[in-house]
Amino acid sequence: MAEPSFEKALDNLEKIVEELEEGNLTLEDTIKKFEQGVKLSRLCEKKLSAARKKVSILTRDESGELKETPLETDGGSERDERDITGNDDAGTESLFDE
Repeated sequence: MAEPSFEKALDNLEKIVEELEEGNLTLEDTIKKFEQGVKLSRLCEKKLSAARKKVSILTRDESGELKETPLETDGGSERDERDITGNDDAGTESLFDE
């Protein structure tokens, strides 16, 4: 079965959050919904990370001028693991680092 699109996964995640917030589920159903939500949130994070790597970032050249530099998508570049502020986010799994 194919992965859902980012938009579909996010929509499903929002529905799960609403159901959990209502508090009308049994403990077993709550755990199942929570597990589904975790899987969807990881999928969304994976898709966002892939999209981020496709986007060009601004860097400064030797003279201090801003220039546009595409991210390497081959994996392995330390630069790929940095957000546009230059913070190294390699190894973190937080979905809320925005």
